[in-house]
Amino acid sequence: MTLTDPLGAKDPLGATAPEPPAVPTASPTPVFVSLKLALLRNGLRQSSGRRAAYITSLVLALLVAVLQLLGLVLLRGTDHADALVTLLTAVLTLGWAVMPLFYPGGDETLDPTRLVMLPLRPRSLITALLVSSLIGIGPLFTLTLVAGSAIAVAHGAAAAVAGVVAVVLTVLVCVALARAVATANTRLLTSRKGRDLAVLSGLFVAVGAQFVNLGAQQLGGENGLAVLEPAAAVLRWVPPAAAVDAVQGVSDGAYGVAAAQFALTVGALGLLMWWWQGTLTHLMTTPDASTLQAAAPRERRRSSGAAGTPDASGPFARLLPAGRAGTVLLRTLRYAVRDPKTKSAWVTSLAVGLLLPVITAVQGNGSIYTACWASGLLGMLMYNQFGQDSSAFWMVAQTISSRRDAYLELRGRALALLLVAVVYVVVAVLASAAFLKNWSAAPEALGLALALLGSMVATGAMTSALAPYSIPQDSGYKNVVPAQAGIAWLSILGGLIAGAVLCAPVLGLTFWLHLSAQHGLLWVLLPVGTVYGAALAEIGLRVAAPRVAARLPEILAAVSKG
Repeated sequence: MTLTDPLGAKDPLGATAPEPPAVPTASPTPVFVSLKLALLRNGLRQSSGRRAAYITSLVLALLVAVLQLLGLVLLRGTDHADALVTLLTAVLTLGWAVMPLFYPGGDETLDPTRLVMLPLRPRSLITALLVSSLIGIGPLFTLTLVAGSAIAVAHGAAAAVAGVVAVVLTVLVCVALARAVATANTRLLTSRKGRDLAVLSGLFVAVGAQFVNLGAQQLGGENGLAVLEPAAAVLRWVPPAAAVDAVQGVSDGAYGVAAAQFALTVGALGLLMWWWQGTLTHLMTTPDASTLQAAAPRERRRSSGAAGTPDASGPFARLLPAGRAGTVLLRTLRYAVRDPKTKSAWVTSLAVGLLLPVITAVQGNGSIYTACWASGLLGMLMYNQFGQDSSAFWMVAQTISSRRDAYLELRGRALALLLVAVVYVVVAVLASAAFLKNWSAAPEALGLALALLGSMVATGAMTSALAPYSIPQDSGYKNVVPAQAGIAWLSILGGLIAGAVLCAPVLGLTFWLHLSAQHGLLWVLLPVGTVYGAALAEIGLRVAAPRVAARLPEILAAVSKG
């Protein structure tokens, strides 16, 4: 019996089996470069606003890059310039590592799952992606900054050659690191949690700016750039900062150390490419959740709760107030976990409210009373309570038939805020006292902060009833629709002024005890401020409740414009 080639076999109808597709041998790099340019060009053609934003960002980035380049060039010959450029390169690399987590929508090629149906080898694919990633504002800014760093420490022909190698390696490591992180987190970045990270990117920039401010103040001290030496001594062996520091080594004649630093950077680039290729292969050969049926039993989902929030029948629910207030409290906490805009407001208030007193304390010129920022920022979350419901507020409005219902609705929302805010304010005050080593002032500061928190809850309930506004439901950064910006500003400013006025009795008592030298009685401010703040919050809720019940149609119309 003779065996025949199955590819040459014919079916009963006489049709020949199709030939297998040919494996592409040409490099896809030119295609990906053209694709990146086409995506950029078509994106700019979408609207004049997007084109203006891109041109503006390009001009600003180039302006900052040129100024930094000139500044680094002027550092040539300055003592400890190598420590500065090493630290600067490390910070730049950290920015590239976290950038994909906060800005996942740079271009369509950031999501390699879009290319899963193409016959591409992983090695050729990552090469093409790496080369195409070198096109953009970020790589251009990085190239300028790293070039300036190399110029600042390069002295001699050999150091100049080493500087060119260091610039190329640093840019490649930064871009490969960003691509590897983006590929490893593609599932996250294309989910709701990824969009939440994008909303919180402004907070990341704000917190980073505070640390940059602290570093700038340290550099302005007596020791100048010398304060960077301890950190640079460690970071000069962390790629790709090691490559930039190797230029200084070549300038000093330490060729062996420089060769080791270059080898370390090349090895790091190779490990990044290997990790990138592995995660890319796994990503493009593993089915995602959209192609799999939900295998988790309903009982398991019920026991674990939705989105990390406590279940209505779980042990947490037994601790809640009975009736409507407890239900509203649980719903408000779930909003804080699930809704991107609400979550962004909570996280921003929590981070900035603790960051400001800590930063001022570290600078040495702060006061324990700066912890009141925590009360003010968290208290502002009580403002515009119905705006976060948007058009879904009609379901809440249907359940409010009396002043009592409106009071319980406001009370549940206020309790959800106070459940977090009271503990948080205590932590902020104690942290400030620890940094300033002023424990004796903690009771008075805590009493004043709690009184301020109570006044903010009271005024927030009133402004929610009298001046509600709509919050846009898209994924952008705007928290007010354009037609209601004036209402939002009046609500916030008016509430802040009213809250400060309501706190005047406790503040006046604080001044009187200090001016009369009765420091032994300052501890009284803690119980006085606590009781006064609780009384203000309760009075504010009771005064606002009738207005909410009477203005339900107006509130619904105001919050449904987004």
